Amino acid sequence: GPRYLEGRVSGAVFNDEKDMEEMRVYVEDRMQNETLQAFKHFAWSNPLWPKLFPGVRKMEAEVVRMCCTLMHADAEGCGTMTTGGTISILLACLAHRNRALKKGIFFPEMIIPTSAHAAFTKAAEVFRIRVIRIPVNPTTFKVDLRKMKAAITSRTCMLIGSAPNFPFGTVDDIVGIGQLGQKHDIPVHVDACLGGFILPFIDDQYPFDFRVPGVCSISADTHKYGLSPKGSSVVLYKNKEYLHNQYFCDADWQGGIYASSTFEGSRSGLNIALCWASLLFQGFDKYKQHSRTVVATTKKIRDGIHIMVTLNHTGDGVADALLSDIRASVDEIKANPNSELEEAAALYGMAQKIPDRSIVQEFAYAYLDACYSAPNSH
Repeated sequence: GPRYLEGRVSGAVFNDEKDMEEMRVYVEDRMQNETLQAFKHFAWSNPLWPKLFPGVRKMEAEVVRMCCTLMHADAEGCGTMTTGGTISILLACLAHRNRALKKGIFFPEMIIPTSAHAAFTKAAEVFRIRVIRIPVNPTTFKVDLRKMKAAITSRTCMLIGSAPNFPFGTVDDIVGIGQLGQKHDIPVHVDACLGGFILPFIDDQYPFDFRVPGVCSISADTHKYGLSPKGSSVVLYKNKEYLHNQYFCDADWQGGIYASSTFEGSRSGLNIALCWASLLFQGFDKYKQHSRTVVATTKKIRDGIHIMVTLNHTGDGVADALLSDIRASVDEIKANPNSELEEAAALYGMAQKIPDRSIVQEFAYAYLDACYSAPNSH
């Protein structure tokens, strides 16, 4: 079978084979006819037209409300579904940039940890926001709050913390960042794309959500540990004041008043329906069970090892096999200490590495081009 089902891939696919099989059996044995009907109803549905597709509108609203509740938002909590974590991050950056523009900040800056997801850099490039990068503490691998505080200026439009970050799996001091945001009236965004469906189900050791004063927005991926099919995420806000800075409206278009809540106009209603069904299928108890097994396995292999643990890694013998492979690799290096070691750049989304960093961007672009290659006859 695929290598990710054997637990030999870090990240990428977050469901394990057992979870996929349970969902398949449930659909085939108990919901086959209903699923076919759902496909008929939602495959061509479009939430851009809520009056035509009221069921999709209701499901998206319920997904957002479920996630707001999970993140301890009050009744004013709100947000939208998106197609993935990058879009959730971009929309949050757009909202906070627009808020800054309304306040007369025409050259806004965002302060991010060096460990923050690359989507923030992408957002900065798209929305013309200057990025101020703050190093992480070399011991805790959390953002240095003292240096973050020193970087704040009258142009700062948002502060970012990760829960957790991708490079190290550490949760930044969200409480400390929130205090900085409150003191200087700067919105704090928490990127919980990775931990949004893990942290709420374990303990309160890492407070990160709307209970933390100063947190104004959160991104969380339903298609990671939320175990929904790929192509769904949420961006959540403390209240509509922030959300409305994400919205777009053209009241003067000759085709009529055009308003949209996200970047896209038309969106897939089927994707929304699948996410809604996945959240209900898993439920609080299953998410809690999954989270505990992921955390338990992570603790087993955490010392000096960098790997994103998913349900595929919690199977019998997978962690032991990984540790055995690492011991064998260390023994090989010890036996050949003079073998050449070259600096290499890992490409996010695949397991290959590029030996010469001076041509990293060129190779990355070539890789992306290759992903879209197809025979001319098509």
